[in-house]
Amino acid sequence: MTMADHGDGDQGTGHSFRVTRTNLADGRELLYFDDDPAFVSGERSRELTDRRDLPPAATQSEMRQDPLTGQWYVYAAHRMNRTFMPPANENPLAPTRPGELPTEIPADEYDVVVFENRFPSLSMHTESAASAQVDGDPLFPRAAAVGRCEVVCFTSDATLSFRDLPLRRARTVVEAWAHRTRELGELPGVKYVYPFENRGAEIGVTLQHPHGQIYAYPFVPPRAAEIAERSAAYWREHGRDLFTDVLAAEVRAGTRIIAQGEHFTAYVPAAAKWPVEAMLMPNRPVANFAELAEAEKHELTVMYLDLLRRVDRFFEGVDRTPYIASWNQAPVGGAAQGCGGMRLYLQLYSMMRSPGRMKFLAGSESGQEAWISDTTPEAIAQRLRDIA
Repeated sequence: MTMADHGDGDQGTGHSFRVTRTNLADGRELLYFDDDPAFVSGERSRELTDRRDLPPAATQSEMRQDPLTGQWYVYAAHRMNRTFMPPANENPLAPTRPGELPTEIPADEYDVVVFENRFPSLSMHTESAASAQVDGDPLFPRAAAVGRCEVVCFTSDATLSFRDLPLRRARTVVEAWAHRTRELGELPGVKYVYPFENRGAEIGVTLQHPHGQIYAYPFVPPRAAEIAERSAAYWREHGRDLFTDVLAAEVRAGTRIIAQGEHFTAYVPAAAKWPVEAMLMPNRPVANFAELAEAEKHELTVMYLDLLRRVDRFFEGVDRTPYIASWNQAPVGGAAQGCGGMRLYLQLYSMMRSPGRMKFLAGSESGQEAWISDTTPEAIAQRLRDIA
């Protein structure tokens, strides 16, 4: 059932943490990321045994390629009946406490936890597709959706949000992202590792417990592929890094800068399309979380918490702005070749256009991806700067 403990630590900035691995009753992996000194030292240990009676994890997800666009779409019919807005006493992301229903997490308390999703879109347990083609036609390629989907629980307290985490705990989440990016990127067939968080019922969140996810794709998703292509073309034409030039241009203009640090810059992109949108980008080329230096991880955590708190005060009368935190990284493995200096950056955005009103994607946006914005990037930046 269990695997050996191993520890990681960052002594340079005073942040230490310990990673403890185990397997859930159906074989899925779970990792505790602890920053509590008693667990870091080994004085205390987490519960490793999942006492539920679960069948072995297995999925039948498949992918099909659209012949018109070349994009891969994933079909995961087993997710139709996944957990949806459970009552508090059935929260699967809560700790398992005496006298209550067992959850996905065996311990009665935790700092940060990462585990394989019980209802994954992509899985290493996925069986092979029936054939390599739909209807036996080479126009419609098909493949097993082999990859991995993980859940990242930011805290055991279901009433909190990421913005409420103390700096030490938020830093442990950043360490978890780095750890998982490194390991998932080494899985066979994985080409892209994508950490993200959806927050708010308005955008379809089905579990209110503060958590995010990490997808390890067997293909480079469309947005990342498009950015890779453009950055590679920019390098061929100009002999310079596109991200470096974009960041330098934003700093020169200054009108959309939210905050600048030694290692990161927060700004609203000149072509922002969402009603609320900001980017947080490292000042040097860094491909992913795993490549960040310790001082960079620390500053990233501080600036990310500040940005989240600003976004949550963006609208009068709205305490928690619904958002998507999208952590873009460079492709991994062989897919990283020729990506033109792609780097890690956050795209944080909200579909809320005014208090209680959401921007719905109508024909132009959904049908043709031709965006029409209801505001300007400069106005978004000014509001985010004004929120102290």
